Amino acid sequence: MSTRAAIIGCGDVSAVHFEALATMPDATLVAVCDPDPERLAAAMAAHGVPGYADHLSLLAEAAPDVVHITTPHNTHASLASDCLNAGVHVIVEKPLAHTLEEGRRLAELAATSKAKIGVCFQNRYNATAQAMHALLSSGELGAVTGAAATVMWQRTPEYYINRPWRGTWAGGGGGLMMNQAIHTVDLLQWLVGEVASVSGHSSTRFLGDTIDVEDTTEFVAEHANGARSAFYATLANATNAPVTLDIVTEKATLSLRGDLTVTYADGRVDVISERQAGSGGRAYWGVSHELLIADFYAKLADPEPFWINPAEAEKSLRIVKDVYAQSYPDRVTEVS
Repeated sequence: MSTRAAIIGCGDVSAVHFEALATMPDATLVAVCDPDPERLAAAMAAHGVPGYADHLSLLAEAAPDVVHITTPHNTHASLASDCLNAGVHVIVEKPLAHTLEEGRRLAELAATSKAKIGVCFQNRYNATAQAMHALLSSGELGAVTGAAATVMWQRTPEYYINRPWRGTWAGGGGGLMMNQAIHTVDLLQWLVGEVASVSGHSSTRFLGDTIDVEDTTEFVAEHANGARSAFYATLANATNAPVTLDIVTEKATLSLRGDLTVTYADGRVDVISERQAGSGGRAYWGVSHELLIADFYAKLADPEPFWINPAEAEKSLRIVKDVYAQSYPDRVTEVS
């Protein structure tokens, strides 16, 4: 029997969810939802399914088994909660929520719900990230001693003008860190180890005439295992450069620059190639949405929670919000 799927939010990132569902023979798209009449009409026409302006009508009438939430950040937690309370499984785009409090409440609900929920940190499914995690978990490289990561990207004022929620605390819960760099923050804590403390600063260096949130961030994180990592991200770069992630261990250095280069202390060098993006979506979304979504559907009958669940996604959200709290101490209600 085919799994009935619906997508709430027919904006930019929904494209990769539509594409992923189209490749899955055991999943059927049955409905779409968006409050914007033009986007809703376009999605209905493109996919030949009923459309709804509000999600509660979709849940009641279309009866989906799984809902994909691809909406602005400030709606993630409330939409996901309504779906879980209705007994419907959820795939939600990052971040988990636009505030820590909403993230905590969603994690608590997910822990007691019979429905599953997965959060789209799809870069964990990249061939390079999987290889790094396997090597580090095996113990053959020894202990991690340190790490460094950069996100050197570019966004224009038009990117925010076209979707005004992105440049606001109320809509996005933040800027660069919440909308772009959180994927790399997630990889950093997943690969190096959970973060015990962070010292950092966010600021607006380039887009101050357009956005209320940050476009540049740096921090130093102390990990629970004793490792230290340094992080720098900006949207003021001339182009969208490849994300970099370097992890130093007792017996090797792992260097991610698109492909992964592992340089061992004995002189050996291994290179693990990344898959090429085949999606019509933007290249910087990565190559692994389809893998995450297919894995989520494959594990719907498993008794345990999906492995990238709200409790797991809350870790990167906490790091981001900690940096915000240090950077904007007079705006606690907006940044927390």
